[in-house]
Amino acid sequence: MNPPMAATLRRVYWEVTAGCNLRCIHCRRTDVLVKGSPDELTTKEAKSFIDQLAEMGRPVLIFSGGEPLFRKDIFELIEYAQAKGLPSGLATNGTLVNDAIAEKLAKAGVYYASISLDGAVAKTHDAFRGPGNFAKALKGFLALKNAGIKVQVNFTMTKKNAGEITEVYHLSKSMGASALYLFLLVPVGCGVEIADSDMLLPEEVEEWLKWVAKKDKPGELPIKAICAPHYYRVESEMGTVPISQERKGCLAGIHMCFVSHKGDVFPCGYLPLAAGNIKKTPLKTIWTESKLFEDFRNPELLEGRCGSCDFKNVCGGCRARAYFAYNNVLADEPACVYDPASV
Repeated sequence: MNPPMAATLRRVYWEVTAGCNLRCIHCRRTDVLVKGSPDELTTKEAKSFIDQLAEMGRPVLIFSGGEPLFRKDIFELIEYAQAKGLPSGLATNGTLVNDAIAEKLAKAGVYYASISLDGAVAKTHDAFRGPGNFAKALKGFLALKNAGIKVQVNFTMTKKNAGEITEVYHLSKSMGASALYLFLLVPVGCGVEIADSDMLLPEEVEEWLKWVAKKDKPGELPIKAICAPHYYRVESEMGTVPISQERKGCLAGIHMCFVSHKGDVFPCGYLPLAAGNIKKTPLKTIWTESKLFEDFRNPELLEGRCGSCDFKNVCGGCRARAYFAYNNVLADEPACVYDPASV
């Protein structure tokens, strides 16, 4: 029996606002607002939260949303995090970024940003995010890069765009992206509505993960499968790397967490189970004492195929997909084809 995994907070995704200028059909939210919510943390509360993070070490703080640029004090908050010694990233759809905003973001302290492209051409991307937004996202990408900010491309894999994965890889490389992160659709928020029609079958996911393992080579554009923790089982089976006992797959509650615009703390942004709220309880206390987080750190609690899997330590399975499929956060990873009993 393996002991619970040691937990070190390395990355915090902060939904600074629920407001957004887009209405993406696969958004993890269903209540995207045309302006900021009255429930979101005030500037004072937000700075208090940043203070709490600084006391826990130097975790990377990713300003997310909604669309983080919807928040009026976003530059002030980024500057405050910078002054507290926290590395700051930005997760944006890119459509509101111009040269002036990119320069301002760089000056405030953003060193890394991500922009989502859901297709290699406008027709595919805009089907997810609205007409004209592919061109705007590309302009935003270039503005950030020209301002000296490293920019990665995020691409959410679905049945509607999986055929463009190679083209997206080459597009990202040609634009000088720092990395390509390929997200496996998690059925939450608006994603629930398109899950049946858009989610890849487990067998299709397996082939996609093999493609990533072959493509991820030293000296090439860094590529990573996200929200697909069983990638590390595939990687090991293909002989790319030996099996590991270190968690590399799902890091939720182990090395990362998600904080909502209201201050609720979740293992990740796709799992609607809160471990506490920073307005009532310090983040450090939530991180160290939450029963939910404790369960995430103990692979011996995993059930079904995940519980008996030789790769459960390195993988962990997607707890959000398990919750969606079985209403049980510790159940099987439904997008994985591996059956330990057949080995």
